[in-house]
Amino acid sequence: MAARPAGPNRAQRSVWRAGSRAMPWPVRMWAQPRRGAPALAFVLATTDHPGLAQARAATADGTATVTRRRLDTAHRRIDQHQQPHYAEYDLIRGLTGLGVVLRRLGDHELLRQVLDYLVRLTEPQGELPGWWCWNGSERRQPPPVGGHANFGMAHGITGPLALLALTLRDGITVAGHTTAINRISRWLDTWQQHTDGTIWWPQTITLTDLHRATPAQRAPLRPSWCYGTPGIARAQQLAAQALDDTTRQHLAETAFTTCVTDPEQLRRLTDRSLCHGTAGLVATARRIASDALTSIPLAAVEDLHQQTAPTPNEPEGLLNGKAGVDLVTAAASAASCGTADCRTPGSAPARSATSSGATATASIPRWCVKSMLSCSTWRT
Repeated sequence: MAARPAGPNRAQRSVWRAGSRAMPWPVRMWAQPRRGAPALAFVLATTDHPGLAQARAATADGTATVTRRRLDTAHRRIDQHQQPHYAEYDLIRGLTGLGVVLRRLGDHELLRQVLDYLVRLTEPQGELPGWWCWNGSERRQPPPVGGHANFGMAHGITGPLALLALTLRDGITVAGHTTAINRISRWLDTWQQHTDGTIWWPQTITLTDLHRATPAQRAPLRPSWCYGTPGIARAQQLAAQALDDTTRQHLAETAFTTCVTDPEQLRRLTDRSLCHGTAGLVATARRIASDALTSIPLAAVEDLHQQTAPTPNEPEGLLNGKAGVDLVTAAASAASCGTADCRTPGSAPARSATSSGATATASIPRWCVKSMLSCSTWRT
């Protein structure tokens, strides 16, 4: 049996930190898909406001710089037969999220480099998949012995699966593209679970779980898009569509339906948030329903969200607070999502091709344009 890749030692982590410090300050500090240059570039791509042209160019350049540096670091890590931290590749902080931004920006050349990396990420390393992480899923707890594999859309392998599927549907492909999708899909098939009529997947597994061929998690947990069945099901639905696999698509949609009609799972949702709460479930349900071959209980999910009261200490933020809730509400009021992008992270941008080949972009609020204009002197 081939030796398992080791996690990084102290010296290697120091090299990674030094590489980050070598970046220009604004790029280094604003180097995640959910904040800084990539996040601004993602939002700015929804408008053609002439006063924001300079900001669009600056944030696009910053995103490209960040992506290239992150790709160089990731390929060096693979060359050294080391295991990744999930932040290297994930949707929230990693190269999958940067790929989502590049897809929206239309930078297909650099996006293909991200896809090449994701294909390489799926290559097996001995008994383990290439995305097996040395770190744990809980930041405040020590990692499990031997690391873990993460299944979630936010931090796990279904985020890369969704991007690989979407780009395959777009016709933006690289060598090994379909092979990578099939590797991830087979992994999900292996760890698919059935309990009391529901279909679900573990949030994570450890080496112990792998050797026992069964997860320590005995039942589905919170039905959030970030870690739960909804996000995993959406990724598989996209993969099934990309491969014209109606059997897998039916399975993914059934998994989602059995999740959102299970009172035990729904009781685990305790807030309205986009990340962990009912708003995220609604946003995911809308995207699944829009592409579904089967009936999806969207109205029941929306009713659950409307009946969920805000928590006393609900923050103002996007992922975990009122802003995310308001975004989902605004998307519901837009006719067929035509003037707002109510897609879950990783799905298609809010653009539609016109018959002439031009691109119609979604409008953004005037206060948002004003705020972005104040940032338009930012430089990479």
